[in-house]
Amino acid sequence: MLLHLFAAFVAAATALLIFAGGLVTSTESGLSVPDWPTTYGWFMFTFPLDKMVGGIRYEHSHRLIASVVGFLILVLAVWLWRAEPRRWVRRLGYVALGAVVTQGILGGITVLWFLPDPISIAHAGLAQLVFCLTLSIALATSPGWHRGYPVGNRTLRIIALVTTVVTYVQILVGATMRHTGAGLAIPDFPFAFGRLVPPAWSAPIAIHYAHRVGALVVTVLVLATAGHILYHHRTRGELRRPALLLLAMLSVQLTLGALTVLTGKQYVVNSLHVVAGAVVLGTSLVLTLRAHRPRIEGSGLGAQGSRFRNPLSPIPDPGSRIPELRGMGA
Repeated sequence: MLLHLFAAFVAAATALLIFAGGLVTSTESGLSVPDWPTTYGWFMFTFPLDKMVGGIRYEHSHRLIASVVGFLILVLAVWLWRAEPRRWVRRLGYVALGAVVTQGILGGITVLWFLPDPISIAHAGLAQLVFCLTLSIALATSPGWHRGYPVGNRTLRIIALVTTVVTYVQILVGATMRHTGAGLAIPDFPFAFGRLVPPAWSAPIAIHYAHRVGALVVTVLVLATAGHILYHHRTRGELRRPALLLLAMLSVQLTLGALTVLTGKQYVVNSLHVVAGAVVLGTSLVLTLRAHRPRIEGSGLGAQGSRFRNPLSPIPDPGSRIPELRGMGA
């Protein structure tokens, strides 16, 4: 139980890191601290607080939070290595650790190479994956996951997976829009220059419009996923609750997206839009993993490489095999 609570805390801290990164981008503070891994020559954790002014406050705070999250994921990976009997869950911890280290390196390269768009977009996309990895670990170590869920139908497994993948692609398009400066390429909402389709095109307009179209696609998929669950699986709380949360977060995300344009990319609104997208993605991922849980654990991944018996697994009765042995002439 403690491992699950710690993993959930790490996932929440990762969401906070995504919000902090959104603030850096939204306030254009990415080069407020021009060196890395130091901060104006200071060791990161000794930089004077009275010097954290302007954009330095956002960029340096982002670095501090990222360092803490990296340390927490290191602790999580070691804890899983020591205490988790399932190989696939331990590997999630190792992958999360490797991903957050890579994330830190990409962040440094982003600064040292003066914010190249491809690196900045990769940095943003990897942050979402780190969040998904920590959230997956939190789910896989939860009591509900250990108890198991009823087998879902094939339609649910497919539609939940498609929703998660498309949502992540939409987040990547949004990251591309932010880091290429296309956030206000279409300045009105819900129309585009007063029309449904922009009357003129450029690369920024195309990226921005693609993000809006992607939002419609994600909306349709979320409604289809939640509708399927509420119609066919409404008695299953482990599916109904995240489905309702997914609908609520979709509404919040769409509202924040509209406000981002209408407020001229107000930095708090824009950053909340980024982290709300992560929550939509994470909620969809939870639904997907719960729908696939019997297949994940039943595939043998949970038993391979186990160095410890799962404390929640029943202890086999030695006497249960006696009739079988007798039948073999024992």
